[in-house]
Amino acid sequence: MATLILLRHGESTWNRENRFTGWIDVPLSPAGEQEARDAGEQLRGGAPASDVVHTSVQQRAIRTAELALAACDRPWIPVRRSWRLNERHYGALQGKNKRDTAEEFGAEQVKAWRRSYATRPPALAVDDPTHPRFDPRYADLPVDALPATECLADVVVRMLPYWYDAIAPDLTAGRTVLVVAHGNSLRALVKHLDAVSDDHIVELNIPTGLPLVYTLGARLEVIDRAYLDPAAAEAAAAVVARQAG
Repeated sequence: MATLILLRHGESTWNRENRFTGWIDVPLSPAGEQEARDAGEQLRGGAPASDVVHTSVQQRAIRTAELALAACDRPWIPVRRSWRLNERHYGALQGKNKRDTAEEFGAEQVKAWRRSYATRPPALAVDDPTHPRFDPRYADLPVDALPATECLADVVVRMLPYWYDAIAPDLTAGRTVLVVAHGNSLRALVKHLDAVSDDHIVELNIPTGLPLVYTLGARLEVIDRAYLDPAAAEAAAAVVARQAG
């Protein structure tokens, strides 16, 4: 059997302000840094010790991994990063307040943009200074690989090659793998692992800073999955769901 641990980054400054973040590289809030430390404390006593960590190339995930690993006394394990674990690109919504956007476009439209499987938000203009083609961390990628907007289906398509080429080989080699990423890149991975339908994925919310532990079989089929703190995860997921309003 193999162990896979999923951890959404701690609260970011824009999470606190209820803003669409996407590929904008904002830091953790002080509360988010504490969430990361608390996650590490949970990992120390409640899960097998991680052998390798995979993160996105966004600082809120990187910092969460650093703080969590320090708290569980594993800061020395190998770290692998990929843009394929980045948050979903929210296009022209990035930076906007979610509540204000719901008032402008309607709650149902914003829910579709936030949670549906196949509805993309309005695209970011290609000459917008926040377009990822201007970010040096993506300088080696073809421009047509860089999103100007994404739906969750797009995130699944870009995430799965990394799952097959990097994360799955670590698991089949017997390593305990920690993945520290984002609400939607983790939703994409959970959709794949648990075979969640396109319709049901709309209601799946992943809370910040709470480790979700999977036990996987020899073919990486799911045997068991559970949050280390189920009650806290349920309460926090409900808060995430309400952010659309």
